[in-house]
Amino acid sequence: LAVKDMAGLLKPEGATKLIGAIREQHPDLPIHVHTHDTAGTGVASMLACAKAGADAVDAAMDAMSGTTAQPSLGALVASTAGTDLDTGLDLGEISKVNEYWEECRGLYAPFESGQKSGSADVYIHEMPGGQYTNLLYQSAQLGLTGQWSAVKTAYATANRLLGDIIKVTPSSKVTGDLAQFIV
Repeated sequence: LAVKDMAGLLKPEGATKLIGAIREQHPDLPIHVHTHDTAGTGVASMLACAKAGADAVDAAMDAMSGTTAQPSLGALVASTAGTDLDTGLDLGEISKVNEYWEECRGLYAPFESGQKSGSADVYIHEMPGGQYTNLLYQSAQLGLTGQWSAVKTAYATANRLLGDIIKVTPSSKVTGDLAQFIV
């Protein structure tokens, strides 16, 4: 079973309840959890999922993690080292690979969205991670630079107007387009 948390809304307490309940009802079912780290709670939530019985959680190399990407692999490996959830991965080796990605990321910096940090307001607007960075770029191209807060607020409004739909492509795109028209 794949649990896909597109917007990174899964908090540690909720992760424990959700994955724990699934594991209790389906003890032999493989459970794989995917999230985004938009609010900055991804590592804590994925640790909670693992402790509650998830078999796999998604993570990204440290240099590519955080914000609308996945939680940090290095942080998960270090947090579980020496516990019953130990991944068996060597943090030193992961760090060596991460150095490569740190260098690569610098080359692609001109193409980044401009998002500098996580933001807990994702719990208000519920924008999926991929939509967040795309809409940030789109809104700037439409002349809405400096109005990102208004776009995020409008996204929540658009979501309610559309019936609180499940937001994956293309429905997240429709919600984002409507948000921009609202602004």
